[in-house]
Amino acid sequence: MENVINNTLMNSAVANDVTGRISNLAQGEINTEYTIKEILANDEELKSFLFTLGCYEGEKITIISELAENYVISVKDARYSIDQELAEAIIV
Repeated sequence: MENVINNTLMNSAVANDVTGRISNLAQGEINTEYTIKEILANDEELKSFLFTLGCYEGEKITIISELAENYVISVKDARYSIDQELAEAIIV
């Protein structure tokens, strides 16, 4: 339960960036290229999974489409489908 609360608080803090900039991939726009600044996740397995997709600091990422809280992304000339939780963990 505490882990869920911490994740919710962390995601809320990221989503409410006071500068008005897009802070995570879930807030991004379709067909816009972003640079990954960091991966924010408490779960090492989640971080490892994103790393295997090529999602790590400094890498370019593009949202190809979004449908029902699922995102098709392009990383390193490959396309992947990720859910909203993964998209929120990718800070751009």
